[in-house]
Amino acid sequence: MATRKKVLLKVVMLGNVAVGKTCLLNQFVDKKFSNQYKATIGADFLTKEVLLDDRIVTLQIWDTERVVSSKTAQRWCQSQNDMPYFETSAKEGRNVEQAFETIARLTQKQEIEFELDLANNITLGEEERRERRGNCGCRK
Repeated sequence: MATRKKVLLKVVMLGNVAVGKTCLLNQFVDKKFSNQYKATIGADFLTKEVLLDDRIVTLQIWDTERVVSSKTAQRWCQSQNDMPYFETSAKEGRNVEQAFETIARLTQKQEIEFELDLANNITLGEEERRERRGNCGCRK
Protein backbone atom coordinates (compact mmCIF):
# COMPACT_ATOMS: atom_id res chain seq x y z
CA MET A 1 0.00 0.00 0.00
CA ALA A 2 1.44 3.37 -1.03
CA THR A 3 1.70 6.04 1.61
CA ARG A 4 0.32 9.43 0.87
CA LYS A 5 2.66 12.37 1.16
CA LYS A 6 1.64 14.79 3.90
CA VAL A 7 2.07 18.52 3.55
CA LEU A 8 1.70 21.15 6.27
CA LEU A 9 0.52 24.54 5.06
CA LYS A 10 0.40 27.47 7.45
CA VAL A 11 -2.21 30.05 6.48
CA VAL A 12 -2.46 33.43 8.21
CA MET A 13 -5.77 35.31 8.06
CA LEU A 14 -5.59 39.10 8.13
CA GLY A 15 -8.31 41.68 8.41
CA ASN A 16 -9.80 44.48 10.44
CA VAL A 17 -11.17 43.92 13.92
CA ALA A 18 -14.64 42.35 14.10
CA VAL A 19 -14.93 41.48 10.39
CA GLY A 20 -15.44 37.73 10.92
CA LYS A 21 -12.03 36.05 10.67
CA THR A 22 -12.86 33.69 13.54
CA CYS A 23 -16.29 32.98 12.02
CA LEU A 24 -14.63 32.20 8.68
CA LEU A 25 -12.23 29.80 10.36
CA ASN A 26 -15.04 28.06 12.26
CA GLN A 27 -17.16 27.81 9.09
CA PHE A 28 -14.32 26.14 7.19
CA VAL A 29 -13.16 23.76 9.92
CA ASP A 30 -16.40 22.95 11.77
CA LYS A 31 -19.15 24.06 9.34
CA LYS A 32 -20.58 26.29 12.09
CA PHE A 33 -21.52 29.96 12.26
CA SER A 34 -22.18 32.01 15.38
CA ASN A 35 -23.43 35.59 15.66
CA GLN A 36 -21.79 35.96 19.06
CA TYR A 37 -18.71 38.17 19.00
CA LYS A 38 -15.67 37.11 20.99
CA ALA A 39 -12.51 39.10 20.31
CA THR A 40 -9.35 37.20 19.41
CA ILE A 41 -6.55 38.17 21.76
CA GLY A 42 -3.19 37.85 19.99
CA ALA A 43 -3.69 34.81 17.77
CA ASP A 44 -5.39 31.43 17.67
CA PHE A 45 -5.34 28.58 15.17
CA LEU A 46 -7.25 25.51 14.04
CA THR A 47 -6.21 22.73 11.71
CA LYS A 48 -8.05 20.82 9.02
CA GLU A 49 -6.84 18.02 6.79
CA VAL A 50 -7.95 18.04 3.17
CA LEU A 51 -7.22 15.47 0.49
CA LEU A 52 -6.02 17.00 -2.77
CA ASP A 53 -5.29 14.52 -5.52
CA ASP A 54 -3.22 11.91 -3.66
CA ARG A 55 -1.90 14.20 -0.94
CA ILE A 56 -3.10 14.92 2.54
CA VAL A 57 -2.69 18.64 3.13
CA THR A 58 -2.91 19.82 6.72
CA LEU A 59 -3.98 23.44 6.81
CA GLN A 60 -2.86 25.17 9.99
CA ILE A 61 -4.96 28.33 9.86
CA TRP A 62 -3.97 31.24 12.08
CA ASP A 63 -6.59 33.74 13.21
CA THR A 64 -4.85 37.01 14.07
CA GLU A 65 -5.79 40.42 15.34
CA ARG A 66 -3.64 42.07 12.67
CA VAL A 67 -5.30 45.01 10.92
CA VAL A 68 -4.78 45.28 7.15
CA SER A 69 -6.97 47.15 4.71
CA SER A 70 -8.49 45.41 1.67
CA LYS A 71 -6.42 47.68 -0.58
CA THR A 72 -3.16 46.68 1.14
CA ALA A 73 -4.09 42.98 1.05
CA GLN A 74 -4.94 43.16 -2.67
CA ARG A 75 -1.63 44.93 -3.44
CA TRP A 76 0.26 42.30 -1.46
CA CYS A 77 -1.50 39.47 -3.33
CA GLN A 78 -0.61 41.09 -6.66
CA SER A 79 3.02 41.42 -5.57
CA GLN A 80 3.08 37.69 -4.79
CA ASN A 81 2.73 36.60 -8.44
CA ASP A 82 -0.96 37.53 -8.52
CA MET A 83 -1.97 35.32 -5.62
CA PRO A 84 -5.78 35.10 -5.61
CA TYR A 85 -7.62 37.49 -3.30
CA PHE A 86 -10.99 36.32 -1.96
CA GLU A 87 -13.90 38.21 -0.45
CA THR A 88 -15.68 35.68 1.77
CA SER A 89 -18.72 35.37 4.03
CA ALA A 90 -18.70 32.94 6.94
CA LYS A 91 -22.38 33.62 7.59
CA GLU A 92 -23.43 32.74 4.04
CA GLY A 93 -20.61 30.25 3.44
CA ARG A 94 -19.60 32.26 0.35
CA ASN A 95 -16.13 31.47 -1.08
CA VAL A 96 -15.00 29.76 2.14
CA GLU A 97 -14.16 26.31 0.74
CA GLN A 98 -12.93 27.82 -2.54
CA ALA A 99 -10.49 30.18 -0.80
CA PHE A 100 -8.84 27.53 1.34
CA GLU A 101 -8.85 24.88 -1.40
CA THR A 102 -7.27 27.34 -3.84
CA ILE A 103 -4.50 28.11 -1.35
CA ALA A 104 -3.83 24.40 -0.83
CA ARG A 105 -3.86 23.65 -4.58
CA LEU A 106 -1.51 26.53 -5.43
CA THR A 107 0.95 25.32 -2.84
CA GLN A 108 0.71 21.75 -4.06
CA LYS A 109 1.17 22.86 -7.67
CA GLN A 110 4.30 24.82 -6.85
CA GLU A 111 5.71 21.93 -4.80
CA ILE A 112 6.81 24.27 -2.03
CA GLU A 113 5.99 24.69 1.58
CA PHE A 114 6.10 28.20 2.90
CA GLU A 115 5.37 30.26 5.95
CA LEU A 116 4.56 33.94 5.69
CA ASP A 117 6.47 36.28 7.95
CA LEU A 118 4.07 39.16 8.52
CA ALA A 119 6.68 41.55 9.83
CA ASN A 120 8.65 41.37 6.59
CA ASN A 121 5.89 40.98 4.02
CA ILE A 122 3.21 43.49 4.92
CA THR A 123 4.05 47.07 5.74
CA LEU A 124 1.28 49.27 7.02
CA GLY A 125 0.98 52.50 5.07
CA GLU A 126 0.03 55.86 6.56
CA GLU A 127 -3.65 55.16 5.81
CA GLU A 128 -3.64 52.00 7.94
CA ARG A 129 -1.67 53.72 10.73
CA ARG A 130 -4.28 56.49 10.89
CA GLU A 131 -7.07 53.88 10.99
CA ARG A 132 -5.38 52.05 13.86
CA ARG A 133 -4.80 55.24 15.86
CA GLY A 134 -8.40 56.26 15.23
CA ASN A 135 -9.71 52.93 16.53
CA CYS A 136 -7.68 52.81 19.74
CA GLY A 137 -7.03 56.48 20.53
CA CYS A 138 -3.26 55.95 20.43
CA ARG A 139 -0.85 58.69 19.40
CA LYS A 140 2.44 58.61 17.56
